[in-house]
Amino acid sequence: MTNIILTGATGTLGSRILFSLLEQKIEQIEKIYLPVRSKAAISPERRIQNMLSSSNIPEFIKKNSKAIANKIEVVDAKYILEPTTKLKSKNIDYFIHSAGYVNLSTDPAAKEEVFQENFDFTKNLFNHYGNQINKFVYISTAFSFGDVGGILKNDYVENRTGNYRNHYEASKHASEKFLLEQGKAKNIAVQILRPSVLGGNIEEAPNFFISKYMVFYLFAKFFNNNTSNDNIRISTNDFSGLNIIPTDYAAKVIVKVLETNIEQLNIVHAKETNMMKGISKVLDAVGFSNFTFTQEQITAATGFASKLEEFYYETIGVHLHPYLTSKPNEWDTALLESILPMPNYNLEDYLLQTVSFAKAANFRNQKW
Repeated sequence: MTNIILTGATGTLGSRILFSLLEQKIEQIEKIYLPVRSKAAISPERRIQNMLSSSNIPEFIKKNSKAIANKIEVVDAKYILEPTTKLKSKNIDYFIHSAGYVNLSTDPAAKEEVFQENFDFTKNLFNHYGNQINKFVYISTAFSFGDVGGILKNDYVENRTGNYRNHYEASKHASEKFLLEQGKAKNIAVQILRPSVLGGNIEEAPNFFISKYMVFYLFAKFFNNNTSNDNIRISTNDFSGLNIIPTDYAAKVIVKVLETNIEQLNIVHAKETNMMKGISKVLDAVGFSNFTFTQEQITAATGFASKLEEFYYETIGVHLHPYLTSKPNEWDTALLESILPMPNYNLEDYLLQTVSFAKAANFRNQKW
């Protein structure tokens, strides 16, 4: 029987990994330990109960709630590094580290916090549990290699990287290199799995559902909430693209590769969604049409054409601009497709439908 620790179980991807683990491996699992933080007045146990009783979970989870309850043990995350925790004496087959601090800030002052939350915490987990785990599975990001352009293969560690767009990418790549180096030194299996930007479900009901609206959803929400008639110029170019992957697909792949000896895997779509076409679909979904595209980098020094434009470039535009102007990439998905074929769907229609779903939900994150 298999024992698993899964961090980030209340997150967008972590929750789907949990559901996929239970659906694909419930007969093999002895326990899944879920380190969860309390949130406001909600205890860790209650947060998991809220998630498992949500209407937005797969039918398998709803129909097997009693069996699933016996498989799950919630642990207060504040004790995860303390030797008195009940996890200390357990042999763990898979430690799946899905929790992460997504902060796309480029401010030098943010670097220390981002590295503490991602790099330092990952090191502490690995060092603390190294003598009792068979495999450490790290959920990184397909963007950890930085803005390099060209063909991206699965091995990010042996090759040098280009420019990181932010501290988040740098912290994830540093974590990958540490884990692979220390895994070999300590004879612990390490697996690095890198989903790209997460979008709504493509196959699981409800279609296009996602539990937390981030990245391109924040772009959509910004313009959805706009009440002015101002025009705005959006900096991008005709060759940049964004790689988006449905969350349910990513979770299924992660569970399928656990028992393999695959060391690094990018969980990405073979094609990027063109920025200009994608942005047009996003803004169409939220009913905003007062925009034009420009390849000029707009800053306070160049001047702003409107108050809305100024507000955009001083808030989310700061974080999103490096992605809207990234070098074009091609992704080697041969290995990924051999594990689980990518569902066939139109990238731009999918983007329109996911944003329409989010708009109908008022961009409200799930309260788990």
